[in-house]
Amino acid sequence: MDNLTHSLVGLAAAKAGLERLSPRTTVLCIVASNAPDLDVLTLVFGDRWTTLKYHRGITHSIIGTLCLAFIIPIVFYLVEVALARLRARPLKINLAGLFVASLVASATHPLMDWTNNYGVRLLLPWSAHWFYGDLVFIVDPFLWALFGGASFLLTSKTRFQLIAWSALGLFVTLIVLLGSTQRSAVSNAIPVRVFWIAVLIFLVVLFAKKAGNRWGEKIAIASFVILLVYWCGLAWAHSLAIKEGTFEASVMTHNSGETISRLAAMPTLANPVEWEFVFETERATYRFDLSLLAGKRVSDLVRYEKPSADASSLIQEASEDRRAQILLGFARFPVIQLSDIDCTTQTLVQFADLRYTEPGKSRGTFAINVPVDCPNQGSNGSK
Repeated sequence: MDNLTHSLVGLAAAKAGLERLSPRTTVLCIVASNAPDLDVLTLVFGDRWTTLKYHRGITHSIIGTLCLAFIIPIVFYLVEVALARLRARPLKINLAGLFVASLVASATHPLMDWTNNYGVRLLLPWSAHWFYGDLVFIVDPFLWALFGGASFLLTSKTRFQLIAWSALGLFVTLIVLLGSTQRSAVSNAIPVRVFWIAVLIFLVVLFAKKAGNRWGEKIAIASFVILLVYWCGLAWAHSLAIKEGTFEASVMTHNSGETISRLAAMPTLANPVEWEFVFETERATYRFDLSLLAGKRVSDLVRYEKPSADASSLIQEASEDRRAQILLGFARFPVIQLSDIDCTTQTLVQFADLRYTEPGKSRGTFAINVPVDCPNQGSNGSK
């Protein structure tokens, strides 16, 4: 998930009762809920491919999360001890309480990340296996509204806090209202925008009625209960999507005699009835969109044949490229094709993860073109 979501979840967890365990717990929960994303610092020491290799890696694993959950309270405690001595005041922090809060807040990060289709490697360093929840899109306006709303009602106590929340709300509202022009753009923009404006109005009414003072931490606890209900609803929709998508995939491959080896149904942005499917057979990899609503069904179908044996030497050479190795290690549904099938002098071996993009299309680190020389180009100029 995005770091705004992680931060709001950490803040809501603190307001749900963890902040009573010790002073400084609220800040600690926000830090701990984001800490596994420290792996993005690999961008400082490497390039974007280094980040792709290590992101959602050891810091998101069970052992890595536990280590961070113990390190963060110790750092907070040592800083507090230093400040107490410097200012000649008694130490008020509760280390045991910080440990409990840190464990809870840290655990939310890999759990939230698991719910989307990017995945996490929970068993590192012993296993690099990826785990995918395929329930929630990596950015979800509903989660912003849920945890942002709860946190807003419980923390808008001063003028500065109110101004800060208003600025954040305006920024996120612009994102929701203006939307995106990418493939991942929301497909039901009007209902999402109406929902968002309705939530804002509802929150203003609750704030005016001092709901935060009246219900306190119950609001934050309710946000996590609603999250569980939301996940259960998405899990039900996902099971329906798998059933419908498997049927449609079987229809597509019936005439060609292909056998489906694996299939995934993945969420789309802010639309639980629209799902993206990627599946693989012994001959090709497919991607299509499917609506659970009657009448729309399948759209945006693409199919990529697996490379022939004749191209194996070119693919093998291109696969030795460091960037290609990293992408292939990450890709859930890798597809490979040659830009020049005849390969007269030189060709591009195009790698892509079909979850996010297609061969030959630039989309960050999810696709790459590796130039290779054609065989026998020095003798007759042809393959």
